[in-house]
Amino acid sequence: MLKQQLRGISSLLGSISLIGVCVGMTSTLLSLRATIEGFGTLVTGFIMSAYFIGYLFGSTRAPKDIRRVGYIRSFGGLAALAAFSILMQAIWVDPVVWFVMRFITGFAISGIFVIVESWLNTMADNRSRGTLLSIYLVIIYSGLIVGQLILGVADPAGFVAFAIVALLINLALIPILVSVTAEPTTHENRKVPISLLLKTVPLGVINAFIMQACYAMFYGIGPMYASYIGLSVLQITFFMAAFIAGGLISQAPFGLLSDRIDRRFVIAICAAGGTLTAAALSQLDASNAIFIYLNVGLLGAFILPLYSLGMAHTNDYLERDQMVGATGAIIKIGGAGSIIGAPAVAALMQFGAINYFFLLLAALTSCVGFYSLYRITRRAKAEDQLHSNFAILAPSQTSDELLTSMAEEAPETEEEDDEEMESNAVLR
Repeated sequence: MLKQQLRGISSLLGSISLIGVCVGMTSTLLSLRATIEGFGTLVTGFIMSAYFIGYLFGSTRAPKDIRRVGYIRSFGGLAALAAFSILMQAIWVDPVVWFVMRFITGFAISGIFVIVESWLNTMADNRSRGTLLSIYLVIIYSGLIVGQLILGVADPAGFVAFAIVALLINLALIPILVSVTAEPTTHENRKVPISLLLKTVPLGVINAFIMQACYAMFYGIGPMYASYIGLSVLQITFFMAAFIAGGLISQAPFGLLSDRIDRRFVIAICAAGGTLTAAALSQLDASNAIFIYLNVGLLGAFILPLYSLGMAHTNDYLERDQMVGATGAIIKIGGAGSIIGAPAVAALMQFGAINYFFLLLAALTSCVGFYSLYRITRRAKAEDQLHSNFAILAPSQTSDELLTSMAEEAPETEEEDDEEMESNAVLR
């Protein structure tokens, strides 16, 4: 049965593997090119935040368009839009243009993930969904790592690196366009307001906001910091790849551990490990490249699972019919953190605090750890912790669960939006 399902989604996995390579290359490429062009850390931080703004818009708007024209045609259009935005950044090197194009890239990539992940969830059943999602996530993160390594042999100061990204996006069209798999269908789900989550699971809300800010800081400004301390372009690609690889390796072990003990303890352990590792990294320079790679790998191993652990903790205290809606609310909170994270740390670095990059990461992760321990003293462990699929976060900073829920929640027409608002008003 599993083999048949894998054959059925082989085209999806082929397409998304290439998209993963592109996502892995793009963020580091733009950060390095911005440094070469002398944009400054503050300007670069705002440019990087545009991706997350676009991603947030795309994850809420794209599903409505997908309903109108279908999944396959939407994938083709969004891939073309992503390739266009990447090439425009190579042709027109200007901060304003890059901000707009980065927004478009985020919008297009989010729509692509909506398509692929909704399709994947439709093909899976309850017995195989966890396995299929795990395979999908391994492919995504393998692509991210490969993207970093490709960048190590492509000069970020030239046109070729941008062209490679655009070519790979176009190649990603082929598997899904020739697919004969039936398109998935969607249905509406119950929404959960953020105010309810703050009252019910405050740790989940705070964890999502802070950790997404940390991820945006690392992916957006991390390559600039690595360049500042003296790492070469090739070393920077290893720097970024080590972070991703660490998260890929540790995701399942921490997830399994959190199914056996109080998840808040596991969150506190990961946060403490991230704090100590970030503090150690703040003391290293280019003369200790090997130690930097090892510590960055540990940093990824500790902090990349935190968002998924927080999501699982949130679901522990919700009713089953609230989980999909809660995922959508959490992504909005995390999206706000992503939008703020990169510009905030860039502003500090712009005004001479570049040496405090990892110390700021350490401070943020320590806040999550201490608050997790505090919540343990305020509330008992959930009686029956739900066994969850722990989604590894890509630089897009969203989980597969979120994007699928966005696609399912999207009304078919604008009139349905109006009817929903009127219905809510009557209920109030």
